[in-house]
Amino acid sequence: MSEQQPTRSRVPELSAIPWEGPRSITDYARLGRTLCRDLGEEFALGADELYAVLIRSFKGHPILALLGAPDVRLRARRVVKRLQRAAELEKGAGVELVKFHAQFRKEFVDVLPELKPEKRQKTFNWDDV
Repeated sequence: MSEQQPTRSRVPELSAIPWEGPRSITDYARLGRTLCRDLGEEFALGADELYAVLIRSFKGHPILALLGAPDVRLRARRVVKRLQRAAELEKGAGVELVKFHAQFRKEFVDVLPELKPEKRQKTFNWDDV
């Protein structure tokens, strides 16, 4: 009897957007950019917090001293650098989503349906009174 492994789900906010036209592409790019920005900020804040925790937790730790390990700050910087890099890459992903949207508009602007003009309320004409 084998249990089925749960499949990984996609990001529900993005996967819920149907590919039904230019508006959906705009929504997808905008939401993706927001998610990337939020995730990048979280990684950046997490890196700062983790660095402080590592310094505080392991400074003067007896096992590290026995092993002749390099300074805790140096080790913590190496670890946190990866999380900072992930934050930078998320920023880059957000930028690429903006470029994705701009490229879509550039390539398909001639085949996009024209926007319907807004119905404006008629102005009052004093001559009709």
